Parts: sequence; C-alpha cells; structure tokens
Amino acid sequence: MPYPMQLGFQDATSPIMEELTYFHDHTLMIVFLISSLVLYIIILMLTTKLTHTSTMDAQEVETIWTILPAVILVLIALPSLRILYMMDEIYNPYLTVKAMGHQWYWSYEYTDYEDLTFDSYMIPTQDLAPGQLRLLEVDNRVVLPMELPIRVLISSEDVIHAWTVPSLGLKADAIPGRLNQATLTSTRPGVYYGQCSEICGSNHSFMPIVLEMTTLKYFEKWSSMMQSFL
Repeated sequence: MPYPMQLGFQDATSPIMEELTYFHDHTLMIVFLISSLVLYIIILMLTTKLTHTSTMDAQEVETIWTILPAVILVLIALPSLRILYMMDEIYNPYLTVKAMGHQWYWSYEYTDYEDLTFDSYMIPTQDLAPGQLRLLEVDNRVVLPMELPIRVLISSEDVIHAWTVPSLGLKADAIPGRLNQATLTSTRPGVYYGQCSEICGSNHSFMPIVLEMTTLKYFEKWSSMMQSFL
C-alpha cells in the first residue's frame, strides 16, 4: 500500500517490479543530468556578455549534439527491451487464473480446478470492518501461492477494463473478445491491492483488485474449502 505524500513507487513484491524500479531510477538519473546541464547552459548564456562567434557554426559542436542524444537513447532502450522480454516470457506456470471484467466487478476462474469460480465485489463503505480500506476491500479475495509463477488470463464481457496491481508490476487491458495474459510471482506473503485503471465508465474506480499471496500449504487448504463451499 502507498502511504500519504509518497513520491515513488510502492514497495516491489515481484522480480519484475524490482527491475522496473531499477529502470525508473536509471532513467530518472539520466533525465536529471540532462536537465542540470541544460539549466547550467541557460544560466551561463544569461549571465555572461561574452560571445564565441566561431562556436555558432562549428562542425564539432553539431557532431557532439547529434551523437550524444543517440547514445543516451541507446542507454535507455537496452534495459527497457530486456525488461519487456522478461515480462512477456511465461515458462511452465504453476497455476492459471482467468480474470473477467464486468460493470463494475471482477470474476475469477481457477482453470486448473473444477468449478472454482467466484465474483469479487467492492465492500460498501457502510459495511467495512475496522481496519479495512475504503474503496479497496472486496468480499472475495484472490488467494494465490507465493514464490511460484502464475499466469493470469485477462478479458472482459462488456467494455474495456484494466487489471492492475502496482506492487507486482502488473497492468493489462481487459478487452472484450480478446484474451491477454500476464505473469506474476510474489517473493513474499501479503495482501496487495489494485484497481481498474482504465476509464471504462463512471464507476471504473470502484472495481478493486485484492490479491492474497500465501504459502502453498494454505492455498491448497483454501482451494479445497472453496470447492466444497461452491
């Protein structure tokens, strides 16, 4: 969960989110250095009366300001392409979960289990228990095992939604008639919150997502209990 006045990302819970955080810091440092250099040159031009006339048409200066931005773009592009391929690769997922977007709730189906499906609605403010988060709690959480690769298939039945969990580095559009997929792996147990981040209508911000990452032993108990209940 983010905290008040937070400027950075939420704490990373997956290897992909850790890589995204490192890439953000890497790019931000490059932007900071470029901005500082440009600001220094502007201040220098405004505070000095001296003019070097031969600099205005020097071929060396034109060569530098053509090659240097290209080198900077390569330094930004190479790490981003690496992370892009890491996010796309899915090797032998332990579990597959299908998330379907509706107006205005999510439904989940554990495709590896028989008849393990449920809907996940936001808990109204007047029904919240002490300690629960307003506009983020749901009646049925998605329980998943930690430290295992999990594939999430994402689609929609009405309009375009977006299945987003910031601390796991997940954001995938839920498009009617199309099946998108994402991979998640949690490195530690916990409860992680997200929301529909697509402007899919007046109540799109009232479609919270709650993932409860737990041990494999507890997950098997939960799945057995849910199958017997359903």
